[in-house]
Amino acid sequence: MTPRDALDHLWMLAHPDDGAAAAALDLVDIDGDDPGLPSVFRVGTLASAAIGAAGLAAARLHALRGGPDQRVAIDVRRALAAFRSERYLSVDGGAPFELRHPVTGYFETRDGRWIQLHANFAHHLHGILRVLGCGESRDEVARAIRNDWDGAALDAALAEAGLCAALVRTPREWAAHEQARAVAGLPLFEIERIGDADLDARDALRTAGARPLDGLRVLDLTRIIAGPVAGRTLAHHGADVLLINGPHLPNIAPLVIDNGRGKRSATLDLRDEAGRAQLHALVREADVFVQGYRPGALAAHGFSPEALARERPGIVCVSICAYSHRGPWRERRGFDSLVQSASGIVWSESVASSLSSSSSSSSQHAPFTSPRPLPCQALDHATGYLAAFAAMTALARRAKEGGSWHVRVSLAQTGRWLQTMGTLDDGQRAPEVSAADVADCMEEMATPFGRVRAVAPAERLELTPAFYARPCVPIGTDAPRWTS
Repeated sequence: MTPRDALDHLWMLAHPDDGAAAAALDLVDIDGDDPGLPSVFRVGTLASAAIGAAGLAAARLHALRGGPDQRVAIDVRRALAAFRSERYLSVDGGAPFELRHPVTGYFETRDGRWIQLHANFAHHLHGILRVLGCGESRDEVARAIRNDWDGAALDAALAEAGLCAALVRTPREWAAHEQARAVAGLPLFEIERIGDADLDARDALRTAGARPLDGLRVLDLTRIIAGPVAGRTLAHHGADVLLINGPHLPNIAPLVIDNGRGKRSATLDLRDEAGRAQLHALVREADVFVQGYRPGALAAHGFSPEALARERPGIVCVSICAYSHRGPWRERRGFDSLVQSASGIVWSESVASSLSSSSSSSSQHAPFTSPRPLPCQALDHATGYLAAFAAMTALARRAKEGGSWHVRVSLAQTGRWLQTMGTLDDGQRAPEVSAADVADCMEEMATPFGRVRAVAPAERLELTPAFYARPCVPIGTDAPRWTS
């Protein structure tokens, strides 16, 4: 599959049997191909297609508002830089940030399997240590796992405790898993009409705008990468994006900086009535509601998509999760790297790496000496751009036919699509790409954190270029209200 094939596929999934929409693909230029990073997977194809679809959707929204048609350009190299934006981030010229706790990573189990732990948040780390019954150094954790735990048993025990881990499975193991079968029964993304709403004369898309999303209001209830990338994408096409965090919830500082560009940031505590009331007030004037909590978590506080559609007819709700809203793992906590491990992606990369180096483990379970993930958080970034693309598609449908809409995406659905693209035999021979190699993809901005150097938007719109109108700010800088 080429980048062009992938973009065409995405666009027509969202616009089936729509000749006018299909014609818009003639306005897209794609340059480059895989492998742009050392991987057997077509990560560049995934990146350019997801970002290109979002860019083209923004261009079509601008045309819907009376603007002229415009060309959209995507370069695979720039798209891959955007997929590694957190890796290239720097503040005041400092070195890139370390995003991982030492206990986050891969550990060999007693039965020769590998398990990945995710311990970047303190409560996840302490929960893992309680299950293992050991100290918090990496050596102590490795010793406890190697001596006391078989892989599948530890995977199940940590999941039962509500913690974040994944057994490194083979693609065949994953395909036979009930959760994989549930994911396979879903489309790559869903855009579902969930309520009636008349065409609204107040809809910003019914008036001219200098930028594609001028005048549109987005509530962003997300953290880490996938959801924040969706909100950031809507921001760099002109939306007023208000990030809402719980004051008690942990964050990862570099990701707040990278993915907070273009957004305002407020806090509301949804555990108390006053916080919920403030969010309801914001919802009544919002166009898009993006959330990245586990399925059902916000519904328990009264913010299900159906409830939001009743409260604000015409809203576009976007739900992002790890393993999809179907199957036995629908409420399981997960991150990009864990989905890679569970679904066979890490296995495939690891086996290819082992074969190329002519080394292997004697274990019957793992024919490699150490696991190897994708060279970027590709599932996170792709899912974020797909969420933004689908949200803009739903906004266009709202402007044409009314209605309230629900968009669903997940890391597992995105990972499945990547796996269906096929692999590259020599993909891991591609050279590593440093920050110096992508210097022309970077931009700088003065922020409360200092002078931030980060990857610029990768999609290039001929007439309405993507840019960040606001710098990133610390969590809770702004009041939880809309600007006039």
